[in-house]
Order: sequence, then C-alpha cells, then structure tokens
Amino acid sequence: MKHWYDTLFENYGQKYDNEVFTQGTLGECDFIEKEAGYNKEIKILDIGCGTGRHAIELTRRGYNVTGVDLSESQLVRARQKAREQNLDIKFLLHDARLLTFHREFELAIMICEGAFPLMETDEMNFQILQSAAKALKDNGKFIFTTLNGLFPLFHSVKEFLNQAQEMKNMEPTGLPVGA
Repeated sequence: MKHWYDTLFENYGQKYDNEVFTQGTLGECDFIEKEAGYNKEIKILDIGCGTGRHAIELTRRGYNVTGVDLSESQLVRARQKAREQNLDIKFLLHDARLLTFHREFELAIMICEGAFPLMETDEMNFQILQSAAKALKDNGKFIFTTLNGLFPLFHSVKEFLNQAQEMKNMEPTGLPVGA
C-alpha cells in the first residue's frame, strides 16, 4: 500500500517547477547565500528538496549541497535536472523525521514547506525540527518557511489563489498581458 505522499507526488515532478510558488527560486537562493555569508566552504542540507530547485541553484553558485526528500519520484526528477546541467548533487531518499546525519552541515534549509508542516501531527512536525537540528554542526543555521495556519480562518483561500493567478498574468508594468 502506498503512503499518501507517494500518491500525491508520484506524477508531480514534471509539473512542480511550473507552479507559481516556485518562481522565486533565484531570490530565495540570494537570501540563503546572504545568510550563509557567501561562504562556499560550508555544507548545506536541503530538507524536503523536491525536484531540487534550491539544491541545483545553490550548487550552480558553487555550494556543496545534499538534498533529501521522502518522495522517490520527486528525487528522480531532481537527479534528472542535475544531470541535464552536469551538476554533481547527492539526492537521497530520507524521512525528514529520521535523518541519519549528525553534526555534518553548517546550514540546513527547508523552503516552501519541503517537509514542515506536511506531517499529520504536531509531534511529527516537531520530529522534523529535532532531526534538522541534529544534522547541524554547533552554531549551524536553519532556514525554513512554513504555512500560516491561521490564514484560511481570516482569508478566502480561493480568493488568494485567484489573486496569485492574476499577478502571474500581469506584465511587470502592472498592465494585464495583451492590454
């Protein structure tokens, strides 16, 4: 029997990189680089790396990145993209709650809800945070994003998605495409 995440992500690898929420990769990596002090000597762990968009971009910039994800199909796509760009990146199948790394990385990233808070319980999400902390060297840094659980209580998710699509269809001038 497949786990829910296997079913959810099994055919998503090709489509994922075209989602509106993935379009900020360059800016996100600019931020990560700044937070890393532009130190290319550090080792970075990309938790919940998905199709590898951050791991690939940071590797292109000269960083040593290891990507981990729970979805084999997402990792297949990440490896394919890295090969197409002649990049050598370790993409490993791991449950973020049970990472086997111990004080190996100066920086861990978990961007765009790569793992946290996708688990079914707060305890499972807490295990992810503990596992990430264990993977970091002393004084390591952990950068992650998370969803705002209160957002749907105060905003219409449908309205938010419609506004995001409208923004995607607009030119940089603010005028709709074709106007």
